[in-house]
Amino acid sequence: MNMKKYLAELLGAFTLVFMGCGAAMVLGAATPGGHLGIALAFGLAIVAMAHTIGGVSGCHINPAVSLSMFLDKRLSGTDFVGYVVAQLVGAVIAGALLSALYASSVMPDLTGGLGSNGIAGAGGVGGALLIEVILTFIFVLTILSVTANEKLANVAGLVIALTLMFVIIFGLPLTGVSVNPVRSIGPALFAGGYAMADLWVFIVAPLIGSVLAFVVYRGLIKE
Repeated sequence: MNMKKYLAELLGAFTLVFMGCGAAMVLGAATPGGHLGIALAFGLAIVAMAHTIGGVSGCHINPAVSLSMFLDKRLSGTDFVGYVVAQLVGAVIAGALLSALYASSVMPDLTGGLGSNGIAGAGGVGGALLIEVILTFIFVLTILSVTANEKLANVAGLVIALTLMFVIIFGLPLTGVSVNPVRSIGPALFAGGYAMADLWVFIVAPLIGSVLAFVVYRGLIKE
């Protein structure tokens, strides 16, 4: 068991949730500047972590990504469990800190829920499930493809970050964009209310999208 890998995943998930959801709380998504700023914050968190922990753990920081890597036999069963637990711990710590900062700050939380995801903008459960499955499929398929190509090793982190940004640009008004179960769990645990009620959607849909991405990758792209 390599604890360094798990601690790296914990750090990466913490950074993604703390900076991404924190940016959403501060900026809000009601204006074009806020919308793009949130996408940029999540994307830059990926770039930073890819260059910080990528050489240690591969910088999955997302159970949907780890699941696809496990299915593609790039991650052992033991490491899959260790990665997911570490990612969850990092996200929960980030959610706790965001909640504590909000409680002690004079600035309002412009999302009303610590940057949590929700189904209202997608028109309900069915729409939210469909959107999150599609966006996760695109995101994870990109990750599987670029990380398997040695020629793209130097730009893989940037490509992944840009892909996350463009799915957020599309999906932010609809679901807040999860594509990552722990990104949803971290803030929802402390926001409560609708965030907890809708949380299952943002756990199930990214995992379905991940499996679909693997199936297409294996059948269409993998050499």
